[in-house]
Amino acid sequence: MIPELGHIALIIAFGLAILMALIPLAGSYLNNVLWMSSARSLAAGLFIFVLFAYGCLTWAFMDNDFSVAYVAHGSNSFLPWYYKFCAVWGGHEGSLLLWILMLAGWTFAVSVLSKTLPLAMVARVLSILGMVSCGFLSFTLLTSNPFDRLLPNTPLEGGDLNPLLQDPAFIFHPPMLYMGYVGFSVAFAFALAALLSGRLDSAWARWSRPWTTAAWSFLTLGVALGSWWAYYELGWGGWWFWDPTENASLMPWLAGTALVHSLAVTEKRGIFKSWTILLAIFAFSLSLLGTFLVRSGVVTSVHAFASDPGRGLFILFFLAAVIGGSLLVYALKAPTIRSSASFSLLSRELFLLLNNVLLVIILFVVLLGTLYPLMADAFGWGRLSVGPPFFNLFFVPLALLLSSLVGIGSISSWKQTGAQRYRQYLSLPLLLSVVLAAIFPWLAGQAYQPMAVLTVFVGSWVVISSVNDWLRKSTATKAGFVAGVRRLKPSFYAMVIAHIGLGLAVIGGGLSTVYAEQKDVRLIPGGEIDLAAYRLHFVGATSVRGPNYQAEQGLIKIYSGAKLVSELKPEKRRYFSGGNLMTEAAVDSNLWRDIYISMGEPLDDGAWAVRIYIKPFVAWLWYGAIFMGLGGFIAVADKRYRKAKATAAGADPQLAAA
Repeated sequence: MIPELGHIALIIAFGLAILMALIPLAGSYLNNVLWMSSARSLAAGLFIFVLFAYGCLTWAFMDNDFSVAYVAHGSNSFLPWYYKFCAVWGGHEGSLLLWILMLAGWTFAVSVLSKTLPLAMVARVLSILGMVSCGFLSFTLLTSNPFDRLLPNTPLEGGDLNPLLQDPAFIFHPPMLYMGYVGFSVAFAFALAALLSGRLDSAWARWSRPWTTAAWSFLTLGVALGSWWAYYELGWGGWWFWDPTENASLMPWLAGTALVHSLAVTEKRGIFKSWTILLAIFAFSLSLLGTFLVRSGVVTSVHAFASDPGRGLFILFFLAAVIGGSLLVYALKAPTIRSSASFSLLSRELFLLLNNVLLVIILFVVLLGTLYPLMADAFGWGRLSVGPPFFNLFFVPLALLLSSLVGIGSISSWKQTGAQRYRQYLSLPLLLSVVLAAIFPWLAGQAYQPMAVLTVFVGSWVVISSVNDWLRKSTATKAGFVAGVRRLKPSFYAMVIAHIGLGLAVIGGGLSTVYAEQKDVRLIPGGEIDLAAYRLHFVGATSVRGPNYQAEQGLIKIYSGAKLVSELKPEKRRYFSGGNLMTEAAVDSNLWRDIYISMGEPLDDGAWAVRIYIKPFVAWLWYGAIFMGLGGFIAVADKRYRKAKATAAGADPQLAAA
């Protein structure tokens, strides 16, 4: 009965989404306050019914209701309760329902936190979000119903959640990633609403910025968490593989990063309006493209869902409708977009423009490398493979150039910046970065590698210039350093923290790649091997039992000289349901390096094939991502965004409030 209630709730939610897509939008054109005001109530109803449906599906998993086909396929009674809870989003139907829940949640949040916005703008934004909800709800109800029954042939036991997903990271990664994906729908809705109103001004950009920044922050943490998860779960020892599904999350992040910076220029100077609108459209469209790639079955990936191509065709048509429709609105309204403001070649506007251009070029490279093999196969040009050499050839130099501009752009002034300012504020950071890069190999005890030196220089330049900018502005007041620290706005701290995170990520990503050491060895119980500065002693392997698997667990003691540094216990697991074999790597991590060990196959005489990695500074990559995400959330906390008035420039006075 509960699954049927969930199905009915989805149908009701679909009806509410249709009403929200039509009535508020019509009210905004007819100046009907009642119709426009209905948007908030419809958004609340949509969220409540989707949440209820999601709760019904969760109940079915927790109750082992194997009469539900989706539960029978992706869960079993041996699965720990916390993985049953997460198994809801472990397959196609449930992950799509999670997407819809996130979309309904963002929509409801906009309806609640938009009291000071013009009523007409709120009505248009919620109406556009209602249209997006209609697309996803119709997709779920027509092709991917998670409540389909297996009656009367109910199995006594279910299948299993993919063993790759039975990891604590699975609890957090998909929701975090989807919060970012779906969050860009709000930026998309604000952009289209502003286009429809014909009033693109600084007020619109200010309203949109906190939502866009929040979505970008969630996506930043989601992408980083997915990278970290793949790093230790897949046993390959790398943090990015240029997998098509990984690229699917990177592309909207690149577009979102450009959008966040472009919105800042539009708010402050009233320019880059067309650029900002297009970036908002592309950021959400690329999120939909990621959905298509993951669920259509057109890519083969350890991350992807193998689904009916018919579903992929539905998503493809939906993607075409969203992109085509939004670009049509842009084409019709583009002649009304006017912006006139001058700025010099040495100004913050110029550096933000260069930032966006480089991000879009990088985005195009990733998009081309991801889609070209699919297009070649579809058009009969033969099967092609685009791998890391292609991506790294373009991505690495462009990313380093982009990072180098950050230190200059952050201290630039709007309109015009004197050359003396650059000499005064950048000379010391530049000198310190050069010195640190030059002596780094000696400090770290590593061999001299030009790419490592360049990486340290760029990363240090970003970090030191950001810290120097904070110190300079904190001491610029006569009231003292503490007063200066308090005077600075959260948005400034957000920029500094995010840029420091970027610098740390550049250093971590570069050094872990250049100085990584790997060795595949055959170890017998009692055997030892030396790698880098460490001696590894293989004690042996013993059988251990998990909640739903049997494992051979190795014990490897790591010594630095005579000192025991760590004991690692990598595993080779066999899951009861399906008999899947999985490798669980063991990692000893600190600020300076990771020691990473994974077990291969058992050999003769009790020996095992073992793969060992030493990854210097790789943890800096994850810390950098955390800093970037934290910076974004601090920016959202800036009170300026909560004080946007309905009567701000560009608001339609007669539609300002009910």
